[in-house]
Amino acid sequence: MGNRLSKIYTRTGDDGTTGLGDGSRVAKDSTRVEAYGTVDEANSAIGVVLSESGIPSDVVECLTQVQHDLFDLGGELCIPGARAIQAEHVERLERDLDGFNEDLPYLKDFILPGGGRAAAACHVARTTSRRAEREVWRLARTEEVAPVVHHYLNRLSDLLFVVARVLARHETGSEVLWRHDRGRKV
Repeated sequence: MGNRLSKIYTRTGDDGTTGLGDGSRVAKDSTRVEAYGTVDEANSAIGVVLSESGIPSDVVECLTQVQHDLFDLGGELCIPGARAIQAEHVERLERDLDGFNEDLPYLKDFILPGGGRAAAACHVARTTSRRAEREVWRLARTEEVAPVVHHYLNRLSDLLFVVARVLARHETGSEVLWRHDRGRKV
């Protein structure tokens, strides 16, 4: 087990820098910090989904594993050169995605974020994971990032979209569909 934090504040960040896992210091708004910070936000958003009561156990199991993966992924981004996420992680997401999607009806319309508290929270987690993916791509333009990290985040947002559909049907019996024929001209 790692070191126990007995004191949370260190004052070392008061100058606008933060420490990376390799001991180096960077600006708090550096591309790397933005990337792993947004991964942390996605993890927190998934925590909100899991805090809702009555979530199906297979969803809880899947999203709990994702939270562990995202913690590892954040660590990978925090330590330049580290590798934690592997192809097997992406393959597991794809299996889970296919399993959840199997019983859902074919989509004919766009879905609006909603359908119950857990479903709406899952859509927030989805959009946050999409933003994390964009931040990681931005980081990859200037620093090395393993391609599997991009694959993982891309698949994660797809998984969260499908899980949001599952949760909407679980919570309210249906999804909120975008009505393109509501008489408004765009």
